[in-house]
Amino acid sequence: QVQLVESGGGLVQPGGSLRLSCGASVSIGIFVAMGWYRQAPGEQRELVAAISSGGSTNYADSVKGRFTISRDNAKNTVHLQMNSLKPEDTATYYCNARTIRLGNPMDYWGKGTLVTVSS
Repeated sequence: QVQLVESGGGLVQPGGSLRLSCGASVSIGIFVAMGWYRQAPGEQRELVAAISSGGSTNYADSVKGRFTISRDNAKNTVHLQMNSLKPEDTATYYCNARTIRLGNPMDYWGKGTLVTVSS
């Protein structure tokens, strides 16, 4: 059973930083990619950042240059370092992990961690 548990959310002032972590109950080496999504109230869930098993990364345009995704295979953890936070970054952040089974993608999700950027 795959479980993903996020941590590190909280309240931060504009311009501040937070580091989110996502711990997996299995070796993250089985995933072709892992990522962070976010969902603000009344909005659709959107991709924030993703990292492949080979280490390739991609980011939403809105966070490029401010957020960094990384993975620690030894600790089965993925991190999202968020700098220069803005009020519009306020959302619940979800960890995602994707495998491929019989040619079809299978996604796993954490329960989310709330990030609030406010003065």
